[in-house]
Parts: sequence; structure tokens; C-alpha cells
Amino acid sequence: MHTVGDSKYNHWFDGLALLHSFSIKDGEVFYRSKYLQSDTYNANIEANKIVVSEFGTMAYPDPCKNIFSKAFSYLSHTIPDFTDNCLINIMKCGDDFYATTETNYIRKINPQTLETLEKVDYRKYVAVNLATSHPHYDEAGNVLNMGTSIVDKGRTKYVIFKIPATAPGTKKKGKSLLKHAEVFCSIPSRSLLSPSYYHSFGVTENYVIFLEQPFKLDILKMATAYVRGVSWASCMSFHREDKTYIHIIDQRTKKPVPTKFYTDPMVVFHHVNAYEEDGCVLFDVIAYEDSSLYQLFYLANLNQNFEENSRMTSVPTLKRFAVPLHVDKNAEVGSNLIKLASTRATALKEKDSHVYCQPEVLYEGLELPRINYAHNGKPYRYIFAAEVQWSPIPTKILKYDILTKSSLKWGEECCWPAEPLFVPTPGAKDEDDGVILSAIVSTHPQKLPFLLVLDAKNFTELARASVDVDMHLDLHGLFIPAADWSAEKQIPDKTQEDENSDAPITPQA
Repeated sequence: MHTVGDSKYNHWFDGLALLHSFSIKDGEVFYRSKYLQSDTYNANIEANKIVVSEFGTMAYPDPCKNIFSKAFSYLSHTIPDFTDNCLINIMKCGDDFYATTETNYIRKINPQTLETLEKVDYRKYVAVNLATSHPHYDEAGNVLNMGTSIVDKGRTKYVIFKIPATAPGTKKKGKSLLKHAEVFCSIPSRSLLSPSYYHSFGVTENYVIFLEQPFKLDILKMATAYVRGVSWASCMSFHREDKTYIHIIDQRTKKPVPTKFYTDPMVVFHHVNAYEEDGCVLFDVIAYEDSSLYQLFYLANLNQNFEENSRMTSVPTLKRFAVPLHVDKNAEVGSNLIKLASTRATALKEKDSHVYCQPEVLYEGLELPRINYAHNGKPYRYIFAAEVQWSPIPTKILKYDILTKSSLKWGEECCWPAEPLFVPTPGAKDEDDGVILSAIVSTHPQKLPFLLVLDAKNFTELARASVDVDMHLDLHGLFIPAADWSAEKQIPDKTQEDENSDAPITPQA
């Protein structure tokens, strides 16, 4: 929701969160959508205007306040209490599910009814002001995530923390597993008042990969943004004269590898995957040459002269980096430390124990990458993504084969696909044995949006379920197998639907 009363948000990523779900049972698809009943949503709806600030929109609740109230408002925004408008992703934590954003707040939800439940503040368990919406899960279901702690006890640092999949007494008493979260490792920010912005990070079986990129938050500017009448987003800037520093953290010692790795300035939102090979860490990311992508999603650009304004100055590019875990002290300065036959990425030894990493460019024009998550942190072959060229709006779904450097695509006129989710066939042996699910938004008034099901091997269409609703392009999502649903969360039979439930939708083969 981008309009509340007469007030409008400035940025597409500011809109009030809308949850939606497709429940598949016995050959039928049930669709449901509901606005996240966050404190932000409730405050805005009650006031009939935007009264809670988002990253691209600064709100001023009451212009008629007296000077003392105004002064207090300015002070409270110096160290802002961020929004709980959790619009980016869904996180599984034990048996619980949370809508997430990039602030310190997450909202517990019922994934079957989409009911909004408890508001959770990460700061009660881990000292972070910001956290990613792209956690990782190990085979036991433990959650690994990262957040930024801003000027805490005189230090700004990047905090890696782990939430266990189970803990004594939590199931019986209904207690949150977040109470058992533990800090895994902390990495000092290179700048106290200008920490790096990051949207995700990478993991292998033994290491964590974090990119401290020169896309930075200016804390001093953020502290005065409310007084100056500007948004927090305006306090982010890309420093193209700076470097991107690659931090490799050993999960066994919980300490960073001592070698200093870096690469050219870039902006990365999404890590794809990472793994270890012959003493090296290989990791794949979608990289941009600048931060222009965020600017393109201001609603002023999307509403007027869209084709002209949406031309990106940097195409999202799939890049592979290789980082040597052990640097030969006797290697010559300028020599390439990567001896792998599987990649053309290089790592050049420099003076003072620095290593300059240059990537191998694999593919240009893709975003929202997903993989077969059974291969997360391990060697893999296939990437499923949305094809994005010079416009930020995806037009096709892409399967990229890293081994053969070939691709398969699905596209249809007037269709905008969302992030493609891979669902493996039960008992599958092949990495691409499964289906792709994607919510397709139609730009044609006579064509309904639909859930698309593709054969992940050959990208042929298996089925689609059309939905007679005003469906919106989403960001990220989660597939929940039936085995992960507890008894009280089962998909309802259509005979048990209440007046708020949507009618079943018959898939069209």
C-alpha cells in the first residue's frame, strides 16, 4: 500500500507490507492475501495518513505540535526507532515463521491464515540496529544471520549470530528460540560512523563470506535527517573511490581469516551461493557497478516516463570470486594465487599481506537468484533467477547452468515474474529434479495474474493457477513443505473454509 489517506510514500520499498500465499493441496490451489498488521500499519490507518517513517519517506505526524513536542520528536529521531513494516522476506525459526525487513524488528505470523502475531525486537537478544532478511539455515534448521550494531559502547560492528532450531523447554512453554540466540562473531566496521550497507551474505560448510562494500550509511546524516526534512535513504552513498573488502570468517574458530582480501568497488544485494574447493572459497554474487538501482524505485520514476527513467546505469552481473584460504608467503608479489581449473577468477598477491581478487563474469542481466537449497554452501551447478536487462523489472525466468554456461528461459507477453522458488522432487538425486514456482503479475487488463509451475529440468510449463485478484509483484518468499506444518497449521479442506477464506482455484494445465 503506497497511499494512506492523502499521503503517499516516496519509494516502492516503503509501501505497507502485503502478505500473500498459495496453498497447494489435492490438485487445487488456495490463494490468500492480507496486509501485515504491524504497529506501523495500525498507526497509519488510524491516523489516515503516513505517520511512521520508512527508509525513503520521512513522516511528520503532527505539524501543529508545540515547540517542546517538536523538540522531543527531533530528539527521538536522532537514534530512530525503526519501522516494523516487514515487507522483504519470510524467515523460519524452529516451528515459527516471521515476516522480516532490514530493521531490528520482525513480526511473527501464522503462515496458514497470514494472521500477524507478536512483534519481536532483535535488540532484546542481540545488539543489532539493522539485520538482513536473508538468513541461512543449516541441515539441523539452525538460523545464521547478520546485523549491524551502530556505535554500541563506542564501536560500530557487523554481528554474525545464530538462532538454534530447538532449545530445552521452548516447545512446551511456547517460548521464542530467539532467547537462545548467540553471537557467533563480530567484525569491526572500518568506519565508526559510516558502516557498509549489505542485504545478504554467503556461507560454505566451514566459512562465512561478508562483503564490506563502499555503499555506506552516514550515521551523522541519519541522526539529523528528521530535522533537515530528508529521508534516511538520502543518507546512503556509494563511494566509488573506495574498495570492497572481503571478510572470510572461519565457523570453527569463529574468527576472521587474517589475510586482507579486497576487490573493486561494487554494490551487491544478493549472494547466490558459495563453496570450498582445493583450499579456496568460491562465492557467486549479483553485482552492480554503482548504487543506481535503489534510485530507480522511487515512485516518481516509476509513475512518469517509466521507460526513460528505468534505464539502469549498471546491469546486474553474476560474478564468481575465488579466495585462497592459505597464502604462500614465498609467492611473488603480483602472482595469481588461484590454481583452480574450474574458474578464471584470480587473486593477486600484493604487499603487506593484501590480496586483490578479480572475478570471473558468468552472466549479465539476472536478479533474485535462487538455488536448490540442499546445495547451499556446497558445489552446485544451477541458478534460477529473474532475467533483468537495462530495466529493473523482470520479464523472464532464467535457469543458468554454471558448468556449460548455457541457459533456459520462460517468458510470456505482458507478464512480470516474481522470484522463482525451486522445490525438489521428494527423493530426487539430480540437482535440478523438481519444479519452479513463481507468482506472475499480468500487465494486461484482460489477463489474470497466476501461479506458474515449471519443470525445473527443461523449463516446460506443467500448470498454472489463475487468480482473479489485484496481485502485486513480491520481493522474496518461502516454500513450506507439508511435513513442516504442525497440526494446527494444516491447509484447510474447502468444506471448512470460513467467510474470510478465498475460494479454491483450479490449476489450468
